[in-house]
Amino acid sequence: MNLFYTPKINSEIYILDQDESRHCLKVLRLKIGDEIFLTDGKGNLFKCELIEDNPKKCTVKVVDIQKEYEKRDVKIHLAVAPTKNISRFEWFLEKATEIGVDEITPIISEHSERKIIKHERLNKVITAALKQSLKAYHPILNELQKFKEFIDLDFAGEKYIGFCEDNPELLKKIYPKGKDALILIGPEGDFSKKEIQIAKEKGFIPISLGSNRLRTETAAVVACHSINFMNE
Repeated sequence: MNLFYTPKINSEIYILDQDESRHCLKVLRLKIGDEIFLTDGKGNLFKCELIEDNPKKCTVKVVDIQKEYEKRDVKIHLAVAPTKNISRFEWFLEKATEIGVDEITPIISEHSERKIIKHERLNKVITAALKQSLKAYHPILNELQKFKEFIDLDFAGEKYIGFCEDNPELLKKIYPKGKDALILIGPEGDFSKKEIQIAKEKGFIPISLGSNRLRTETAAVVACHSINFMNE
């Protein structure tokens, strides 16, 4: 399957942009009559036929639509402090998208070493992972937020905070299958004791992801995989 991300598709006939058209003809070597798939990132998978092979604006015709393609039953929201080495955070975004995540919020905590991100670049990493892993739901990447502001937002599901001290319960032992989950993952220096206390007061349950000490990006991927695995 050759998948293209086309968030603005809204008709039976669609024209790919110049970059996608070039990729379609020069890289994939598709021809008129060949089959390709598009997604709007909202769960719709469009089966299409190539009807015009212009290298600057390929035209396709939608022949079938699968709605809610591979929709998962739970929502996963990860709030993660970006790593000092941004490539590690990009790796997390890629893997979480492949595994299955609905929303990601980069957060700044007291011990954060990175307080600036390039939102557009990070969103492109997610889009590339979406296409590569043949997903029809594009994760929402929120703007960078301060911990103390994010912690006050409403969330209807289970709320967890992962940190290294005090031997909290394992996530797999306390997460109830079928529930939406919001998980906080701190920076390399972990959350401060004050932040952990505030999170607890806001209803966040302390969790452990296992006996091994994990990097920020690894912990976030493990948390994402754990929720997905427990809901299979």
